Amino acid sequence: MGIYEVIMMSEDKKVRVLGIVGSPRRGGNTETLVDEVLLGAEEAGGKTEKAILNEVEVNPCQACDKCYKDGGCVHDDDLEAIIKTMKESEIWVLGTPVYWWGPTAQMKAFIDRWYGIERAVFRGRGVILVVPSSGGSVYAKQTVEIFESIIPYLEMEHVRTIQAPGTSGPGSVRSDARMMKAAWTAGHEAVKKLGG
Repeated sequence: MGIYEVIMMSEDKKVRVLGIVGSPRRGGNTETLVDEVLLGAEEAGGKTEKAILNEVEVNPCQACDKCYKDGGCVHDDDLEAIIKTMKESEIWVLGTPVYWWGPTAQMKAFIDRWYGIERAVFRGRGVILVVPSSGGSVYAKQTVEIFESIIPYLEMEHVRTIQAPGTSGPGSVRSDARMMKAAWTAGHEAVKKLGG
């Protein structure tokens, strides 16, 4: 089993915000924007954590329905640890770059496994989407639509989508002050809304 790396960014705040990074590239545009959302949340009084999907073991769903038959999963991997942190967090920041008009394999395996998670884990959670892409916003359309369909289906609240088209170089979004401000504001306002 892989190691579940959670980066603790704050210890003593009340509104919990979990960033989940689906990019395999550390320090790239996805992680940079997720970090900025978390920074805004932290500066509003939130407690923030981050999980890097590429550094944990989340195996793809096997469509065996074991989760429905006996409540368990055929996989013994890191998903349970992530779910525990998800349950403890009021706001989730889901970040993925666009790979071939969709989320990364890491993010897709993660959301596919949601099939076997009880609905109560999702109900009422706030979700901020972070979707950078090297091409224009049209390339991110299907990726955004996937999440914007899942969110109401699982009775979550769509807080905001941060789309960053044209971010082609690793970490290039750092030079886009408008996009960085939008990410910071999303985290800050989400926590303030919940009373942080």
